[in-house]
Amino acid sequence: MALACGAGRVEAADARYRFTIPPRSYADALIDLGLQANVSVLGTASCGTGGRAALTGRYTLEQALEQLLAGAPCRYRIVDARTVRISPAAPPPQALPQRDPSRPPSIVAEVVVTATKRPVALERLPAGVSAISRDQISATRANDVGQTVGQLAGVLTTNLGPGRDKLLIRGLSDGAFTGRTRSTVGTYLDDAPVNYNAPDPDLRLVDIDRVEVVRGPQGALYGSGAVAGVYRIVTTKPDLKDFEFGGSATIAHTEGGEESHELDGYLSIPLIKDHVGLRLVAYEEVQGGYLDDVNLRVPNVDQTRRDGGRVALRIRFNDSWRLDAHAATQHLRSDDTQYVTSAMSTPGAPTARRSEIRETHNNDFAYAGVTTHGEFDWGSITSSTNYVHHVFSSQFDATARLPELSPVPLGALGAYVETTRANILVQDLVVRSSGAGRFSWLAGVNAARTVERAPSRLDALTSVGSGVGVATAYTEDRKDRLSEYALYAEATYDLGGGWSATAGGRLFATNVHTTAAVVALLGPRAFDRKDSFDGFSPKLSVQREFDNGDLVYGLISEGYRPGGFNSSGFFPIRAERAVFAPDRLRNFEAGVKLRRMDGRLAVRAAAYYSDWSNVQTDQYRASGLPFTSNVGDARILGLEGELSYEWSWGLTVALNGLVSNSSVRNFNPDFANRVSNDLPGVPDTSGGILAVYERALDDRFSLRLVGEASYVGRSRISFDAASTARTDNYLRSKVAAELSTDHWRITAFVTNPFDYDADTFAYGNPFSFSGNNGVRQATPQRPRTVGLRLGSTF
Repeated sequence: MALACGAGRVEAADARYRFTIPPRSYADALIDLGLQANVSVLGTASCGTGGRAALTGRYTLEQALEQLLAGAPCRYRIVDARTVRISPAAPPPQALPQRDPSRPPSIVAEVVVTATKRPVALERLPAGVSAISRDQISATRANDVGQTVGQLAGVLTTNLGPGRDKLLIRGLSDGAFTGRTRSTVGTYLDDAPVNYNAPDPDLRLVDIDRVEVVRGPQGALYGSGAVAGVYRIVTTKPDLKDFEFGGSATIAHTEGGEESHELDGYLSIPLIKDHVGLRLVAYEEVQGGYLDDVNLRVPNVDQTRRDGGRVALRIRFNDSWRLDAHAATQHLRSDDTQYVTSAMSTPGAPTARRSEIRETHNNDFAYAGVTTHGEFDWGSITSSTNYVHHVFSSQFDATARLPELSPVPLGALGAYVETTRANILVQDLVVRSSGAGRFSWLAGVNAARTVERAPSRLDALTSVGSGVGVATAYTEDRKDRLSEYALYAEATYDLGGGWSATAGGRLFATNVHTTAAVVALLGPRAFDRKDSFDGFSPKLSVQREFDNGDLVYGLISEGYRPGGFNSSGFFPIRAERAVFAPDRLRNFEAGVKLRRMDGRLAVRAAAYYSDWSNVQTDQYRASGLPFTSNVGDARILGLEGELSYEWSWGLTVALNGLVSNSSVRNFNPDFANRVSNDLPGVPDTSGGILAVYERALDDRFSLRLVGEASYVGRSRISFDAASTARTDNYLRSKVAAELSTDHWRITAFVTNPFDYDADTFAYGNPFSFSGNNGVRQATPQRPRTVGLRLGSTF
């Protein structure tokens, strides 16, 4: 083992890298070095927040570190081929053991983010940006998107169930339902768009390098959608030097429910050392059910199975060019939804599941892509091509709506099934300057083609003579074709004295074509409409970076979504409801980012005002079928903040919070009789806390204790003021204790330790959500769950 570690250090020292690091503080320069050399640099806070260092040219890692840290109050140690540790310059009174017992927890990420399409240290970006590092994901057992939101300011998710949820950022909500509108949050797996108008596929976060979130509209860089921000999952790339593998196994028990288990693993193989590497990831998970259906007399009906994997191939042709080929797939199956019901006249909260059929849900995601990256003296070029195949389907109990469809009884049981098959092809080409000098820029071209098929049908179980038959009451076969083309650019100029300004924008054109064949009780009908939309989405920011690393900034940005068409309906749709118009959101933001106390205290805060015109929203008719409409205009005022502090004795605490206030005006009179005065689906207040304590017990063992809690305030579900559906205030929490060595770790954890059962989402089935036969729907938190996890890395 000692020989292997020594060899790794020699290889790291011999490899030469191209560095372009403009004048930065010691800590920020080290972060840039880590990104450009593809190594982890730990403990940069040991250099403090001052100093000034720069580097340009080809150097070995050791030569680069020597030059950057010349005269710095810190020193470096190359641990292995992928890791550099920074420590104070003054040596400790005794020799350091092989295992550094003073290593602080790494939840305050020293992260370079690339969600802005160029690598920039998180603390230097003039925008509301957050990141969750690989170590933080592991420490908090954040297995999917829903388990990360409490660690990010202003990021929330609905709670309809696995593979059915919708991400919301900054209180910029177009409603809690998912339908035809483009998602307000652009979700990406590396460079591949995960969703268009679909619910989040609930990808399991296995072998993930980091999660990046950019809050606020990102129309200039990401185009349509992303009016509330971008949520980006960055996978770990193959190691071209060393063989790596790891995995974990988890078992858990939910009170009053079934057992759950998880298995995952990864393997990285350097096929040709320093040139070709392969990385494989696989996982399988079963979430045990915990709700009983009283009508069906089935216990634990809501079990979910999730399995999938990824493969990544990296080829480094030389010091300047590399290619990444990647593919991923995931299959998610839920046996039933996780809401409970009671009649509207029944007092108190719903306590049981009552359905006539199982309301199953499937969400399958697959993608393949190729990214080519080249480095030049003047800058770099990146070409990314991705193909996404997303299929999701849901079945609902529609029995309550059958009497309204026909004067002739259709039957005593109705089932509505909707399926969406989306194929997305995206090409993005971006050229960037090196970042050296006072002027830097990027420019890109983007093209995307989306083809979506969405068949749906409602069947009724009927009596035919002495037997039983199935009558089809409604079918629709819808097809949407969407083409998007864009040119975008962004430029930054250093004004001197720490001031800089950035201007950019996106010139776009979108073509939409929708066809549908509908067969209803009144006979068949056809739908065929097309339209095109174009425009320009600007961005402007001004920032000042102080010598101590503090940053203040002002930002104006925009987001937009194209219009579209409604075709669904048991009866012919009115002309004024057949079309919904584009919407646009303009954001005005001011923020500050501070580091104090030798970098141990980090503060990020922003105040924003958003002007959202012609807000698109997905809603349901009284029949239970969806439609999209423009509800009116909205104004949103908010304040968000993130604060973290690291104590030298091993404790780190991170806090986040959001306070927002919204108002809706200029109502669309065709939308509803009365429109609520605020945006639905988001509370006025939300926040979270994460605490991690870590210490070395001896030269072999370390102990880590983790506590996490997040609060979500009360909110309404619909824009319709006549609807009384509201979520409760609720608190989500979990605790964990981990004992680890260099290669093994065992973790005991408890989620929802206080066994709260507040209503987290007052919705579950559109066919019984409203109308004369409406029922009260609620989604309680998963009951107290206790588990044990065994993991290893080599």
